[in-house]
Amino acid sequence: MTVHVAGKIRNPGVYLLPSGSRVTDAVTAAGGVSRGASTGALNLARRLIDGEQIVVGPSTGSAPPGTPVLDPATAILDLNSATPDQLEELPGVGEVLAARIAEFRTSHGGFTSVEQLREVNGIGPRKFDEIKAKVRV
Repeated sequence: MTVHVAGKIRNPGVYLLPSGSRVTDAVTAAGGVSRGASTGALNLARRLIDGEQIVVGPSTGSAPPGTPVLDPATAILDLNSATPDQLEELPGVGEVLAARIAEFRTSHGGFTSVEQLREVNGIGPRKFDEIKAKVRV
């Protein structure tokens, strides 16, 4: 599988990794995090998905200057990279449901379609209709 490792990483770039690799393998392949940086909200144990981008965040909890601020009302979240906190910004998604979405993603090796949200316990037809336009894969 091919992944792009970017951000606060020693050797950012595109890496070819064996199927079944995890985020930690991608970070290691890219030489590890830059000095003073942190993996922060990255789930290092999550299985990688072919073609995804892993972005290692800044060493501080805030975004670097010049980073656009996302309005939760208009942001489109990637189901395979959004943090549980970001998922909580979706309409009708609280802490428990965000954790279920993240767990589904981890246990199934990521989402392959937005429609897979219907398989997450707690997402019925009405809730799916509320959030489907606010997420992508």
